[in-house]
Amino acid sequence: MSDWQQHLLTTDEAIGALLDRVHSVAVLGIKTAESGAPAYYVPEYAQRAGMKIHPVPVYYPDVTEILGEPVVRTVRAIDDRVDLVNVFRRPQDIPQHLDDLLAARPRAVWFQLGIRNDEAAEALARNGIDVVQDRCLLVELKRLGR
Repeated sequence: MSDWQQHLLTTDEAIGALLDRVHSVAVLGIKTAESGAPAYYVPEYAQRAGMKIHPVPVYYPDVTEILGEPVVRTVRAIDDRVDLVNVFRRPQDIPQHLDDLLAARPRAVWFQLGIRNDEAAEALARNGIDVVQDRCLLVELKRLGR
């Protein structure tokens, strides 16, 4: 295994260890409560599990707050250290966010269930950022009893 490939997390153990270290989550592509979408209720669950949420919506230009937290328009604009970026974007839309993700230097990036972009995952991993693909954060948090 190449050195960078150790940052591609695929086992339950590696994902559990990652989530044990996560306290701050930026949610790229978060939606509003009215949407009823996973891009709202997954971060809502993570917030109830004790994680600080930083909403980074792609749409909703007039919304200034989601889940009681101020909206930011890019991940790199977040003042706090971000442990995890939870991505709710179609695979083909991820490359347009890659520069922002690399500039923000989060500890990890999580592509939600059904989202996989191997090229972006490799670019992140080669920069020392852990990557989880095609997994649901809510399901994994529940599996860990949070």
